[in-house]
Formats: sequence, C-alpha cells, structure tokens
Amino acid sequence: MKQIKNKVKDFLKNNGMDPADIKIEQLCRVFLDEMEKGLAGKKSSLAMLPTYIETEQEIPKNKPVIVMDAGGTNFRVATVVFGDDGKAAIGDFKLFEMPGLKSKVGKTKFFSSMTYYIKHVVKKSDSVGFCFSYPIEMFPSKDGRVLFFSKEIQAPEVEGQMIGENLNFAIRDAGLGSKKRIVLLNDTVATLLAGRADASGRAFDSFIGFILGTGTNCSYVEQNKNITKKKDLDPAGSQIINIESGAFGKAPRGTIDKKFDKSLINPGVNIFEKMISGAYLGPICLRTIQAAIKEKLFSNITSEKLFAITKLSSKEVSDFMYSPQASGSPLSKVISDVNEQDGVTLYWLIDRMIERAAKLTAINLSGVAIKCGKGKNPTRPICIMAEGTTFYHLPSFRQRVECYLRQYLVEKKSIFYEIINVENATLIGAAIAGLTN
Repeated sequence: MKQIKNKVKDFLKNNGMDPADIKIEQLCRVFLDEMEKGLAGKKSSLAMLPTYIETEQEIPKNKPVIVMDAGGTNFRVATVVFGDDGKAAIGDFKLFEMPGLKSKVGKTKFFSSMTYYIKHVVKKSDSVGFCFSYPIEMFPSKDGRVLFFSKEIQAPEVEGQMIGENLNFAIRDAGLGSKKRIVLLNDTVATLLAGRADASGRAFDSFIGFILGTGTNCSYVEQNKNITKKKDLDPAGSQIINIESGAFGKAPRGTIDKKFDKSLINPGVNIFEKMISGAYLGPICLRTIQAAIKEKLFSNITSEKLFAITKLSSKEVSDFMYSPQASGSPLSKVISDVNEQDGVTLYWLIDRMIERAAKLTAINLSGVAIKCGKGKNPTRPICIMAEGTTFYHLPSFRQRVECYLRQYLVEKKSIFYEIINVENATLIGAAIAGLTN
C-alpha cells in the first residue's frame, strides 16, 4: 500500500498537484497581501467589496421584516420576526424558481417575477432584507448593482442595474403599495449575520461568513479605517467586507488545473473556486484520473474502464469516498472487478485532491481570521459561520480543514475559532440586515 501511495504522490508532484507542496504560512501571507491590496483599491485578485452593512446594531424584537433569497436555482420568500428571546421565527415561506434559470428573461420580466413572488407578504413590512447570491457592487444606500450573473442565470439586461431601485419600480407598477426600504447583501454576508443572531449570549470576538458548496466565498468584519479605497467612511466604524475569495488568483496551480481551466467557458475567472468548490471538484478529479491513465498508473483493463467515464460530479466523488465498493458511483463500478492495486490507486488520487482542497480552504479561513485581528482570547473565539454541502457532506472534509486550522491558526498563531452552522442562515441573515441597516 505504501508503494502505491508513493507512486500517486510522485505523479501529483510531477504535475504540480501534490498538496504537500502547498506551504500554509507562505500562501497565507500571499492571501493577506491580496486582501490588503484589495482594500486599498490596488490591483488584486480579491475584490474586497465594501457592503456598508454593520454588525453592531441591536436586533429589534417582535418587528416583522420581509426576506428574499435569490439563489442559483430557487427564489425563497418569507417573513421573519425575532422574539423576546432573540430567536427567529420564519413564516409565510414560499419557494419559487429563480428568474432566468430555464430561459433568457429581460429586465422587466426579471423584476416583475420577483414582484409576483412577494405578493403574499408585500403588505407585512416596509423593510426588506434581500440576499442576492451573485456579484454586486454595493452602495451606501444599501442597494447594489449587478456586476454579472453566474450559475447559468440568463438575464443580460439586468447586469449593471440597481436591484432595490428596480424592484421598487416593479412594486409600484404592480400597484402593490409604497416604496420599500430594501437592504441588499450576498449569501456570505447573510451567513455571517446569522452567526451573530445564533450566538445565544456567547461571547465571540468577531464573525466570519464562509460558504463552500457549488461555489465558494468569504466575508468578515473590517475596520473602516483600513478600507482606504473609500474616502467617505467613518474611521471609527466598521462594516462587513465581501471578499469574493473564489477569485483568489495566486494559489499554486498544477498542469492539470491549467488545462482544466482553459477547457471551461470562463478561463481565468474564479481560479481558486475551481480548485476547491463543488461545481469543479468532480471534474478536476476526473481530469487527474485521465492524466494518471496516460502516465500508466493503472492496468490496461482499468484504464479502458476509467477512460469511458466522460463526466464525474462532486457528489459521485463524495459517494465513492464514503463507500468505494458499493456507492453506485461510476468509480465504484470500475473498481468492483479490477485488481486491488488499481482500486487503491484510484482512491489515493481522489483522496489527495480532497486533501488539497481542504488545505486551501484552511488557508483561506486562516488568512481571513488573521486579518480580523481578533480571537486571541480562547474565551472569545472568532465565530466562523460555515455553510455549504461540500464543506459538510464531502467525507472527512471538515475534519481535514479543522486539522490544518488547529495546527496553523491555533497552535502557531494563537488565534481561536469555533465553526457553527445555523439552519436557514441566509433568510435569518437577510432579516437582520433588513432590520438593522
């Protein structure tokens, strides 16, 4: 078994894909440098987008707020009320299809669809918290302009448009009442705010919002005085920064990464996301397997079977790692009747790709935690609000990330953290934003 593992390691090292070659301390410094440049408005792969959303205000009790969540597939609408105990009660919940998912929609149809979706709650509050999970440029008014759409949404006329402003126009045109106070935020910011609400009296020094599912991103709380690209901020205040960490462009990529990136419709975009997130982990594993076939890591019979696999999802990778012999994954079907050595080789190839993704994830979180400047007291750790199927459901992934975090962040940097998860985080976070900003 050791010989097989060494063979896989040599193959990955020769292709620049070995997780052992990633140096946490070194790459963390690079990540921090990109953060600093982004905050200063200098050229950086990290956009470091100010949200103008603060975290210090008290959450009003027993006051309803309308919440909207525009995701990759679904559009969710509800009302939220925080009771005397601070707990969120979600009501009037309805689930719809995201406009532009199945066919192209124009600007008018995009916003009129949203207006129809909120028709049942539009009279219940003048405040709206709108979690919009696409890149947006935020403004002090708490409204935002769409930079571009991802996740296969087809609404080109909406790109460059102000979301809250146009939604209010649509509400007016539909005869549904007066203008709403709409606060826009993305899913990582909503996730961060949900962690604050779920603290339940516990003392956290700061908060980080982190998502690793189909895609990945991160947000944190920054002092205004450090956001030097904006000259009109109160230096005594603070706000949440949307890092857009999936675009980090300085992680060490191997030959397989680069060839994979060039094969996609958006080469050079969100490079970091393509190394760790659920939309890409399955395909990059398949590319790695195909490269291993060419370098004769498998027997001829196994190579033929593996080469016949043309698509591989992250869920199929996850299923294989959970139960290699019996998962129903195409990888499991291949190893069901091949020699043991080929099965172990396949396992180690995928295991190392997962290990690399976990190490890079830990570097992302470590860099953000260090930038916070908080969490030095173990009785007041940084709260990392983590969401996403890749982070929680890929076998052993979270444990691997936390192993690196403990080795580097806790033991070497003496920064303490706690990872928590909150049900319906984006709805709760959007509610807090709508009520307090």
